[in-house]
Amino acid sequence: MVSVSLPRRDMNSEALDIEFKKAVKKINTHKEPFPADILLKLYAYYKKSTNDYGRPSSGKAIINAFKTNALFQVEKMTRDQAKKRYIDLANSYLTDSK
Repeated sequence: MVSVSLPRRDMNSEALDIEFKKAVKKINTHKEPFPADILLKLYAYYKKSTNDYGRPSSGKAIINAFKTNALFQVEKMTRDQAKKRYIDLANSYLTDSK
């Protein structure tokens, strides 16, 4: 059973970082495959949250194009907004997929 905690909207940066790291760990230890749309959103939120702006490095051009598009969709988001979205999506998906 996966424990799910929803982020409070008034969370300070330290608490947000802790919840974000917990959500990343839950996603990384999840054994079932993720739908492509969920993976792309998690990818983009994670990259924005961690200020990782490296180019997508898949061996397939189409995958790089989808990843680049996902990154464009979060470019105006703040790091904290991206962390909150990552946490929300991770918790929502993991709860719904049971």
